[in-house]
Amino acid sequence: MIRVPLRPLARVISARSQGLDPDMEEAERRAAAHRARQAEERRRAEWRLRLLGFAFLVAFGTVCGKMAILAATDPVAGRNIAWEGDLRMHRADIVDRNGAGLATNITTTALSVEARHMVDKDALAEGLAGIFPDLEVAELRTLFDKPGNNQAVKPQISPEQRQAVHELGQPGVFFGKRETRVYPNGQRRGHVLGGARFDRGTWRAAEIIGVAGLEFMLDDRLGEPSRVEEPLRLSIDLRAQNALRSVLDEAIDRYDAKGAAGVLMDARTGEVVSLVSLPDFDPNLRPNEPEDPLLFSRAAQGVYELGSTYKAFTVALAMERGLAEPATMIDIREPLSSSGITIKDYRYHGTELRLADVLVKSSNIGTARLSMEIGPDPLRAFLGSLGLFDATPIELPEARSAHPLLPRKWGPTETMTVSYGHGIAASPLHLAAAYASVTNGGLRVTPTLLAGAAAPTEADRVLSAATSAKLRRMLRATVLGSDLRLADVPGYSVGGKTGTADKPTVGGYAEDRVIATFAAIFPSTNPKYVLVVTLDEPEDRSGRIVRRTAGWTAAPVAGHAIRRIAPILGPDGQRSGRVEPVG
Repeated sequence: MIRVPLRPLARVISARSQGLDPDMEEAERRAAAHRARQAEERRRAEWRLRLLGFAFLVAFGTVCGKMAILAATDPVAGRNIAWEGDLRMHRADIVDRNGAGLATNITTTALSVEARHMVDKDALAEGLAGIFPDLEVAELRTLFDKPGNNQAVKPQISPEQRQAVHELGQPGVFFGKRETRVYPNGQRRGHVLGGARFDRGTWRAAEIIGVAGLEFMLDDRLGEPSRVEEPLRLSIDLRAQNALRSVLDEAIDRYDAKGAAGVLMDARTGEVVSLVSLPDFDPNLRPNEPEDPLLFSRAAQGVYELGSTYKAFTVALAMERGLAEPATMIDIREPLSSSGITIKDYRYHGTELRLADVLVKSSNIGTARLSMEIGPDPLRAFLGSLGLFDATPIELPEARSAHPLLPRKWGPTETMTVSYGHGIAASPLHLAAAYASVTNGGLRVTPTLLAGAAAPTEADRVLSAATSAKLRRMLRATVLGSDLRLADVPGYSVGGKTGTADKPTVGGYAEDRVIATFAAIFPSTNPKYVLVVTLDEPEDRSGRIVRRTAGWTAAPVAGHAIRRIAPILGPDGQRSGRVEPVG
């Protein structure tokens, strides 16, 4: 039996006294109580919904924030390719003497994979091999299966390649930003700048180190953290470099030469304004093989017999020691013999010549006679004081390994042959520095590729100023009074000396292969620049006979180069209107 609770008697009596129905009053009271309970329950439900909505909002905001952070950052490689030490993440720019850029850094993208995120390794390997022709599918599959989670695929890729990899839609591929060394002028600076590559690194950065040339020699300076914002300024003039390379490139084609070298040097400081070696290479695409012939610098690394260009040194020393003056007569009527060697002239003169004309007519006999009067020791000491016995200290590792070739003994015969450049070998860079030293007033200069080199002082004197002035006049007369008029440039006072040396072969010298060299100074009245041009096995076939001598090959090329370069260099290259007498 269900018991129904009784209504309170007081309420029943009160309702009846007011003429109301007690049952109706009770029903209304219960309905009001029910409505109150529903309102309370609704209030509590709304509060719970608001709290739940706030919780969802916080959670959703957290997820969105994390996704935004991940989207804005690059993935970090795992420990297997990380480096725990300090990285030199930046490298200073290299500029020419006028501030034009020669080497700088750009931001590129590196590509890696993370094995744990891969879904289809075969498909990813095939896709990457299709984008990068140098990658093989089998090699990539082997790379994906190597121990460790992260594997580097490419150190740098182009934006187009990055987009192509992205469109593969394969998980497990990651991109990282890093700096790459670039050379805006490419091939025209290869033998000076050398090149750089990535060394140790993390995924997001890699240290750039120099591997050759100036990049290697000055690696610490270029990577010094406190100086990365300070460009390294070279003595090279980009405009002169371009002009000289263009002229030498044309000369190789014209004379069918194997190669060419050119050195343009500031005669007063030893600063190298232009250094060209052909064939050359692009440092952006530096060959990987150390023995690649393109890497060989003929200007700084090549050691050659430079022939009669050495006669200027012998003549200068004879005047310095008071043995002769420009007007002194030298007997060249008969060839000289020594130890089974006969010394004769290219053209037979059969008479006496003034000392000045010994240089103009390039007499071997006359120069050899001078060396006999000078003696072995003084000549050897003088050539050594010009730096012709040691590797040049210029900021190129290739040059510092180029040691001149000297006679095994230095007797009377060797003294005579060395006096006209036979049996001794040096680089065109050696020759340029030596010519600068004997024509700038007699102060030895040290070759350098850095701008702002200090001028030599009296402590560096190797020749008196008076003798240097006489030699300059004789070099000018040599250009004006011989076949070298092809080297003269109207408006400039060019002086110089040729050298034609047979190339050595096994057991002797070749008869039809030569190294042709011309060493020029301008203006000759007060030299600002020295230019040395060397051609390897040139042949002038414009006439009835094949001409290989420097007067027909290297000298015209030097004249063409001065014609192109001197206006670029400004008024320092111009001559005075006065022609100095030889004596």
